[in-house]
Amino acid sequence: MLINTKVMLLEARKENYAIPATNFIDLDSARTFVKEAEKLNKPLILPFAQAHKDLISLEEAALIGKYLAEKVSVPVALHLDHGEDFNFIKRAIDLGFTSVMIDASKESLEDNIKITKEVVDYAHQKNVTVEAELGHVGSGNNYENHEMTDSIYTEVSDVQTFLSNTNVDSLAISIGTAHGAYKGTPILNFERLAEIRKVTETPLVLHGGSSSGNTNLNRCAVNGIAKINIFTDFLNAAYKKNLTGKPKDYLEIKRLANEGMAETLESCYKIFATKSVK
Repeated sequence: MLINTKVMLLEARKENYAIPATNFIDLDSARTFVKEAEKLNKPLILPFAQAHKDLISLEEAALIGKYLAEKVSVPVALHLDHGEDFNFIKRAIDLGFTSVMIDASKESLEDNIKITKEVVDYAHQKNVTVEAELGHVGSGNNYENHEMTDSIYTEVSDVQTFLSNTNVDSLAISIGTAHGAYKGTPILNFERLAEIRKVTETPLVLHGGSSSGNTNLNRCAVNGIAKINIFTDFLNAAYKKNLTGKPKDYLEIKRLANEGMAETLESCYKIFATKSVK
């Protein structure tokens, strides 16, 4: 069932759980995620990142995501992750993405509002939900093209100003995670999460979920984060499955990779306390 994120994220916030956002880079990964969601009767957000446009095209991602989502009975949102510019985001919307993210988090608050509002004004005409980022989720070693940057915590005082001027449907906040893998487990600012949740009813999003620690992620999910992005953990699971499985040919490589990703998604659903579809 192909839908946008509006209802699913509001429900997740209300019921204190998070929905996994599982970045896909090809047909195999997308199909694995959707198939596992259907098997477990759980909602899913299926993102394709602008950073991966050289792995598969936006047009291919739209075809894959729509086809798979429309085949299953559970709600699946086809989401553009980390959209960098209005033209690319507009193309995604016109191709059938049901949810988009505009990431202008490196800009000033004023410019972030201006850029985000342009996307919201267009997307909402098409019944497409919009996610934005306030504060900045930094990057370490990662599989995407995120530059090495430090995280900048989201300022509570900026949240209501940003939301009232943009009307976004969900807000990615920065509380100490980073894109990619960590050396050790990060220390998250749960006080900041509680402060932000208190001042808004808008569903909150956590980027950089991979390797953040199961206890941290569960605590985020039951205390106000409605969507958690995972990518690196899936690639690492696929790789490790092949190291231990010792495949004899290419087909076994693909099968083992898919098994590793499916097992990781099942684990995410448990850690995020994701409730089954009613």
